[in-house]
Amino acid sequence: MITGELKGKIDRVWDAFWSGGISNPLEVIEQITYLLFMRRLDEVQTLAESKAKLLGNGVIEDVVFLPDQQQLRWSRLKNMSADDMFATMSEDVFPFLRKLGTQLGGNGSTYSEHMKDARFTIPNAALLTKVVDLVDEIPMADRDTNGDLYEYLLSKIASAGVNGQFRTPRHIISLMVDLMAPTPQDVICDPACGTAGFLVGATEYLREHHPSINTNATHRQHFHDGMFHGYDFDKTMLRIGSMNMMMHGVQRPDIAYRDSLSEGAAHDEGRYSVILANPPFAGSLDYEQTSAELLKMVKTKKTELLFLALFLKLLSTGGRAAVIVPDGVLFGSSKAHKDLRKELVEKHSLDAVIKLPSGVFRPYAGVSTAILLFTKTGVGGTDDVWFYDVHTDGFSLDDKRHPIAESDLDDVRKRWKSLTTAGPTDTTAEPTDTTAEPVEASERDRARTDQSFMVPKAEIVENGYDLSINRYKEVVYEEVEHRAPLEIIAEIEKLDTEIAQGLAELKAMLS
Repeated sequence: MITGELKGKIDRVWDAFWSGGISNPLEVIEQITYLLFMRRLDEVQTLAESKAKLLGNGVIEDVVFLPDQQQLRWSRLKNMSADDMFATMSEDVFPFLRKLGTQLGGNGSTYSEHMKDARFTIPNAALLTKVVDLVDEIPMADRDTNGDLYEYLLSKIASAGVNGQFRTPRHIISLMVDLMAPTPQDVICDPACGTAGFLVGATEYLREHHPSINTNATHRQHFHDGMFHGYDFDKTMLRIGSMNMMMHGVQRPDIAYRDSLSEGAAHDEGRYSVILANPPFAGSLDYEQTSAELLKMVKTKKTELLFLALFLKLLSTGGRAAVIVPDGVLFGSSKAHKDLRKELVEKHSLDAVIKLPSGVFRPYAGVSTAILLFTKTGVGGTDDVWFYDVHTDGFSLDDKRHPIAESDLDDVRKRWKSLTTAGPTDTTAEPTDTTAEPVEASERDRARTDQSFMVPKAEIVENGYDLSINRYKEVVYEEVEHRAPLEIIAEIEKLDTEIAQGLAELKAMLS
């Protein structure tokens, strides 16, 4: 957790960027990202130099800075005068970043790859000095502080991006990761990763629930080298997303440039065991470049439907997904909508539909959304679908999104965990605990007026594969007894008489 003092420094630097003419939050974060990367490069080489000195062989592995590039190292830059620092940064450091494509001993390939288009836009030496001082004070040995600081930077993004992009709130990411419960063996993907929030959420879950990723050599290597995969076609987002992963302590994530809906994604079929995503709901689509395989599954130009088809394609058999979709996916009447819902219900296991309140994504957007949970089987498996109607998420549902006491999210977690861990109810066995019945049974027995309930597959099929919770939820209307009309008329007549009498008395007093 970052301190108020450090937050204050970030806010002052943010204000300085604004005063300097850089008002785009993404550009501010991008410029800070470049400096964080430069500091990281220096630390990589310093570590290699210390290792060579300790071994006494003089061989420096993972050389980043050649002998004639030592002035580009962070340890030198931060001690330069303001004018010299500004000149070196614009004339030498950024050309160096753009050319940096070496493997760096496997420690920086992902990050260096995203620096090819690096641009230096800090307008003056005074602002650069402030930002360098801030970055130099970040305790980068503390992974939690690094991650919290970068999340605080990302929280400054307060407007929707292009192509229907907007940042998923951290507490919604945490909920979805908890529902998926990734393990050290999983291979996790977000095909529309943006700032890599879902992948970061998965790292935090794994560190908390599976400490073996730090102690087991196989788990540790998989965690750093093969577990995390994120794709996007926004290069700015890729730079920020890859740095977000680095700040959260992942050494070599696969954060790559890709239009996930194009033909290029075909070779990843069946590769991932977990997908976590909030794909774009709108925006441009190059129909000609869209994967023929996806169009074969669902012929549409709607990106949210194409992404759902993509998720099914990318998942391995038995793989699980938690993805955010706009409400239209749940009840849309087009052939594409119905076919995709039928595919989920009939050919795979649709596990849950969690309706989110419409203010969850404010101030980015007021779109109404839901979380779909499903498992790829290829042979069906949907018996019952669990529905949950989230009323509150711990924040006000207006643009300000102030924290509030009420939240349904912990109840969602508790009920989902109990539902997925409880086995089938054996009605012939004697209960071992007479104080509580299995949660699976209680969820099945919950009335359609409750916030959560189960709906059998047959009923969903009967309703044309409609997945909107309002189709199945029952609304209880409070019975109100109304007075007889003649009684109301009599009371009105009495009041009229009293008013007329009062007016007559007032008139008499004035005459």
